[in-house]
Amino acid sequence: MIYSDIAIFALLFSVFFDLFIIKTQLLTRAAFWTSYAIILPFQLITNWWLTSRNIVMYNPDAIMGVRVASAPIEDLLFGFALVLSVIAMWVFWGRKGLQRK
Repeated sequence: MIYSDIAIFALLFSVFFDLFIIKTQLLTRAAFWTSYAIILPFQLITNWWLTSRNIVMYNPDAIMGVRVASAPIEDLLFGFALVLSVIAMWVFWGRKGLQRK
């Protein structure tokens, strides 16, 4: 499995996880998209910093080849999946905590 496959799988899983498994449905909320718009520039800066200085390098055979801010597009997909999953779990566990009281 190459990095592209992992990033696409992570993206699909996180969307399915949000909408159907824990049903937080963050993807349908403006608050999530606003949060992601705040996070995205920092992800791009970090990706640029790490990849343009060859701190993190990618095998050209393992990525699609499209780059944004010097990093492969897969980094954006994977980063989106991580952000969505973590915020979804935060919301889910927050709701569970409220139900116990």
